[in-house]
Amino acid sequence: MSHCFVADLGGTKVSAAVVDAQGQILARGSEPVDTSSVYGPVEQVCRLSAELWESGLSRPRGSRRRVSRSGNWRAAGLAVPGLVRRTGTVWAPNLPGWERIPLSRLLGKRLGLPVTVESDRNAAVMGEAWRGAGRGKSDVIALVVGTGIGAGILSAGRLIRGAHELSGCAGWMVVTEEENQEILRRGCLEALAAGPSIVCAAQSAVEEQAAPALLALGRDPITAEHLAEAARTGNQMAKALFERAGRLLGLAVANLISLFDPEVVSLGGGLAGAADLYFHILRRVALDRCQPLAARQVQIRKSPLGNDANLLGMAYLALHRPRA
Repeated sequence: MSHCFVADLGGTKVSAAVVDAQGQILARGSEPVDTSSVYGPVEQVCRLSAELWESGLSRPRGSRRRVSRSGNWRAAGLAVPGLVRRTGTVWAPNLPGWERIPLSRLLGKRLGLPVTVESDRNAAVMGEAWRGAGRGKSDVIALVVGTGIGAGILSAGRLIRGAHELSGCAGWMVVTEEENQEILRRGCLEALAAGPSIVCAAQSAVEEQAAPALLALGRDPITAEHLAEAARTGNQMAKALFERAGRLLGLAVANLISLFDPEVVSLGGGLAGAADLYFHILRRVALDRCQPLAARQVQIRKSPLGNDANLLGMAYLALHRPRA
């Protein structure tokens, strides 16, 4: 059987799925991440695996009910929001106590399967190259914009990792000379163009009474979704916030294109849901400011996979893991 179990562990939500060798999602589940203990997320992933197994999707007739072993799946994969060291340990700053968690070993022992663990940004680019905006391409960049900003980079069919597994920390790209505590703490691009940054700018404008029209939203607290709704209905302040983010993201994409010469750059992540408000600006700025020969050949696309990019990327990595 060529099915695999995969999970995408975020800072607030964990999603899981069973995926076949053609990239079809056969079953799925999701829930808020359990951060009550260090090993809470590990227990969650194992339980989701058991629940999908119990669904009967891939259990052969007459098999025993020992669901935690997942014996009819070929492999498992997990995307994490942080750093996966070459030693196999994981650092995930949004998960309490996750500084050197031996995640692959823990899950492999519990599930009885070969387990591949990868950063979410690398999972995203593999998903896009397999079944998304970069399908069939060997040089792809997946820019993921949501609560944070990261980039998965595929060059000549190989993931770019860096000396310390830190390649793709796109939120730290410098796109302005502006400097403040948030920029120094989170990185320039992330502090100015990620979802929480747009919300923060809106809240500051309201507090300073510089954007009285935003008060008409009547929402407390304001969210990125609320701002997108306001922008689509003509709120000029909300519209300007997304357009500024689009310009800054465009500068970042220009730098990525000039450095890596990709065939495709895909835009994904939570803020991609509001791409209608800024994607045209992102694309124009990127093509105007990147290396001219690359600009004539690169394709900049919105991801068609949505939140499934990480799951599909992990499925590809798990199914194509070299056998011992």
